[in-house]
Amino acid sequence: MLVVSIKGCDASLLLNSTSTNAVEKEARPNLSLSGYDVIDDIKTRLEQECPDTVSCADIVALAARDAVSYQFQRPIWRVLKGRRDGIISSASEANINLPSPFSNFTTLKQLFSSKGLNVIDLVTLSGAHTIGVSHCGVIGRRLNFTGKGDVDPSLDPTYAEFLRTKCSRTTPTTILEMDPQSSTSFDSHYYRNLNENRGLFQSDAALLNDPTSAVISELLENPAFSLLNLHGQCKIWEQCKY
Repeated sequence: MLVVSIKGCDASLLLNSTSTNAVEKEARPNLSLSGYDVIDDIKTRLEQECPDTVSCADIVALAARDAVSYQFQRPIWRVLKGRRDGIISSASEANINLPSPFSNFTTLKQLFSSKGLNVIDLVTLSGAHTIGVSHCGVIGRRLNFTGKGDVDPSLDPTYAEFLRTKCSRTTPTTILEMDPQSSTSFDSHYYRNLNENRGLFQSDAALLNDPTSAVISELLENPAFSLLNLHGQCKIWEQCKY
């Protein structure tokens, strides 16, 4: 699954590394991403039909919309076209700027604020965890919270036991649904789980530690949200790998 690049929807995540520069896809948070071949195939066909017209950034935005909308059999939001493709991509910037699954609320709020985003944006965008998977190695700290085998007290005990059953120290790569029983559907189930202390990451649980974000999370069990379009230095590539 592809995610929005750190400089906005400019498709810089798709760029390949060079001998002198490690790109965003090489950043640790992005190593498990996939789906690049889908974007490449779409771009190849579009270039055959209408060269130098549709940017990779627009393809990513449209593909994300269509992947989410498929279950509804109709587009559920309008995508404005005309994005340009970024020419800068940095693994080090991604490592610094992408939220960590271990972050507390203060860190998350500061990081989002530095991008001009508020607490509503933080809680809303965290809802992307309704789709996709992670791995046991990422939540190991929550199952050994103080190093004595004890579980993170913010975890629902039943969910914690489920995670213990799924994960062991010898299986850090075991796959976990980020939104159990609903990891392939775009819905409000993530917030339902979160409000029942069943958020997978520490960064999920952190949203309940602030009164404002906790209220927003409750409201978003019946969600309505908007998308931000961010712009940066840009052009249109002939290939999405540049």
